[in-house]
Amino acid sequence: MKISLSKEGPSFSRLVYGCWRLHTDPKGSGADRILEKIEVCLESGIDTFDHADLYGEYGNEEKFGAALKSRPGLKEKIKIVTKAGIQLPGPNRPGISVKHYDTSGDYLIGSAENSLRKLNIDKIDLLLIHRPDPLMNADEIAKTFKSLRESGKVLHFGVSNFTPSQFSLLQSRLDFPLVTNQVEFHPFFPDPLTNGVFDQAQELHIKPMIWSPTAGGRVFQPKTEQETVLYKTLEEFAKKKDTTIDAVLFSWYLFHPAQLVPVLGTNEPDRIRSATKSFQVTLEREEWFQILEAGTGKRVP
Repeated sequence: MKISLSKEGPSFSRLVYGCWRLHTDPKGSGADRILEKIEVCLESGIDTFDHADLYGEYGNEEKFGAALKSRPGLKEKIKIVTKAGIQLPGPNRPGISVKHYDTSGDYLIGSAENSLRKLNIDKIDLLLIHRPDPLMNADEIAKTFKSLRESGKVLHFGVSNFTPSQFSLLQSRLDFPLVTNQVEFHPFFPDPLTNGVFDQAQELHIKPMIWSPTAGGRVFQPKTEQETVLYKTLEEFAKKKDTTIDAVLFSWYLFHPAQLVPVLGTNEPDRIRSATKSFQVTLEREEWFQILEAGTGKRVP
């Protein structure tokens, strides 16, 4: 199943596979294991893969690229999203003394070119500013985006974790549309429902991407009382609809009129397959609100 993030594209799979945990897979992060997950995604109708320059201490793009290099022709079947802007101290960032954001033109261009090289691809389908930068120069970013676009290195642009006003500021400097705002959203963190992010997306006819849709796995491994309430609610609906808990959770995202695009973070192929069953699940409006209430612990006002 495909979805266009905006009127002018790009066209992505309705679910996206997130690569931020590739390096923590208990079964390894070699080319064979990554290829296995790519193949499961493609078989399940997922052709879009979400990266960032810093994932895996700035190493996951290279691991993914090695897998693509070992399977010629595979990169023609997939779409690539990546992000830039976070500078994190560590062995792969010598000289960086404090975590900070860098959205200067030089950094963004250098990061995009590094991502192309590491991922072993010819173009980035979508480049996102990873976090709002308090020193963001909207004119400089716009100029940089235009340059990357004209060179053919990046086809589309968006942001991640931006407030509506930050989004509007950057958009005001561009003569082409930002196509998404990738934000955290799950039943324990419903903020985008009320902070204007999803409202703005509908207003502009863009589709928000959703990171951490399982709350970092907490939905499926409940420890607190609130987490247990949500788990039991999802479990009840899964039995009622003869499907999996994953499918019920992801159908909750698909139900929203802003047409959310969840980013899966699992390293388990079976969980990927299970999530795609959400397309066969139909929630009722009251069921959607029951899941929201189970996650927040509060009735709507």
